[in-house]
Amino acid sequence: MTSPNRFLRRKAVLAKVGFSSTHLFNLEKAGRFPQHIMLTPRCAVWSEAEIDAWMQDWLASASRPQVGASPVTSPDRAGSPSR
Repeated sequence: MTSPNRFLRRKAVLAKVGFSSTHLFNLEKAGRFPQHIMLTPRCAVWSEAEIDAWMQDWLASASRPQVGASPVTSPDRAGSPSR
């Protein structure tokens, strides 16, 4: 059974996705995050279902380290003996 769609205020969205307000604004402006809805002239909300779908898409497209991949070394320490 699916839960009803809820609206989330900015504080709840930021807590859910872990972004800063500025980063959220920039992603939304670039079209890479769901657009907010203005309930009143001073009340912006986001659809929780759209946020959840965005999070699932982001996780699915995020690069995952492969098992057995060699660790990344910084250029200044590459080849230097361990201490």
